[in-house]
Amino acid sequence: MREIDLDKIEINMGPPTEEPARQYYFMAKCREWIRAESKRLGRALTCATVTFGCQMNAKDSEKLSGILQKIGYVAADTEKADLVLYNTCTVRENANTRVYGRIGYLGRIKYRENPQMKIALCGCMMQEAHVVDKIKQSYPFVNLIFGTHNIYKLAELLYEQIQSGGMVVEIEKESGKIVEELPSERKFDFKAGVNIMYGCNNFCSYCIVPYVRGRERSRKPDDIIREVEDLADNGVTEVMLLGQNVNSYGKTLENPVNFAELLQMAEQVEGIRRIRFMTPHPKDLSDDLIRVMANSKKICHHLHLPVQSGSSRILKLMNRHYTKEDYLALVARVRAAIPDVALTTDIIVGFPGETEEDFMETMDLVSRARYHSAYTFLYSPREGTPAAVMEGRVEEQVAGERYNRLIGRIRDISQELAAESTGKIMEVLVEEINTKRENFVSGRLENNLLVHFPGDKKLLGQYVKVKLLECMGFYYLGELVGKNV
Repeated sequence: MREIDLDKIEINMGPPTEEPARQYYFMAKCREWIRAESKRLGRALTCATVTFGCQMNAKDSEKLSGILQKIGYVAADTEKADLVLYNTCTVRENANTRVYGRIGYLGRIKYRENPQMKIALCGCMMQEAHVVDKIKQSYPFVNLIFGTHNIYKLAELLYEQIQSGGMVVEIEKESGKIVEELPSERKFDFKAGVNIMYGCNNFCSYCIVPYVRGRERSRKPDDIIREVEDLADNGVTEVMLLGQNVNSYGKTLENPVNFAELLQMAEQVEGIRRIRFMTPHPKDLSDDLIRVMANSKKICHHLHLPVQSGSSRILKLMNRHYTKEDYLALVARVRAAIPDVALTTDIIVGFPGETEEDFMETMDLVSRARYHSAYTFLYSPREGTPAAVMEGRVEEQVAGERYNRLIGRIRDISQELAAESTGKIMEVLVEEINTKRENFVSGRLENNLLVHFPGDKKLLGQYVKVKLLECMGFYYLGELVGKNV
């Protein structure tokens, strides 16, 4: 991405109408204010961006942090900062409850320690009208509220708040706009997420995402590949292509390019060694995609394939558009083409109307699909979704007992699969210093399983050979046996 010098932007005239020039104009205006405030206070202004939720939110937060640091804020390692931004998730009700508690905590800090603190809230939770109403009434000290469709407008909205001094709220119900070429502050130097599309058209009956993220909008393939090339030029070796349903990629483009074709384009980028993607939908996963994965030297043999339930009856109520048999046939095709693939999934327990027979269908599917790991959830009703008003609510005690049985079965299978690799020497991308084991580092295998082994910060970002000494269920303990070139 080209670097733009804010000092060269004319800020004494009106703002441009075209993006991203308009946003860079407001970044320059905000930076002028921040410089004045820093001089008045005799110190730098600090900011903290806190992310709740999925990889898409994490990627959005990198953009938000990039904008804040571009305009002159210094990143803080605490929420006691001059500007705190919460990028929220609303997939489950307890996510909302958690955010409300954190907002109250920020309010106490603001009143007691830093009256000039700015509190900003954005993301999926803010797309719900009742949430915004509650914040206006119960948390009047919040300064800025915006949603998922105008993340790119942070600088413009912040400048509006600076000028007005009050609470600024801007929530767009829908947006077809995709603004490129904005600053981004990545968490890792060697790996990065790349948004390929936004929104979702699936409308699963339990899911709020299509209502808060909007309809599917695909980025142009040339823009995506240009971003991947820029990342590679800056030392990134692993990319994860992100979308609510990556298998739908390209359907909104003037000249459609499907996801399998996009993966082949990404594979041609020099310097990229690993390609991952998240999340595919089983109903759209094509044989072309399976073939591309099987023939690729860069696409990781890890496939996250959310099933949600093993009961065809419940899947229909969930509006998932496939049956148990369809799903298992897809798994068989994937495994036939990619024998060493690591499958992971999402499963919901206690969906309205789920009987013991339905649950046993899920247990049977888990036994046959044999997942390396799974994200399991107790059903949580989301206001505004069809499932929230369905009859047949499963008793909490019954759902909890089923949940425990399910995670026990998944754990047993995961340990069996992981144990098969014990003693092997495999390639690991070293990602971080292990905070629980002194003088250890942690990294991931191609199949996404975690490995902890002795090492230091010099190994971060490197691909190394590690012998897997002991399987600990969902991760390994290992020893370094060599480094890759």
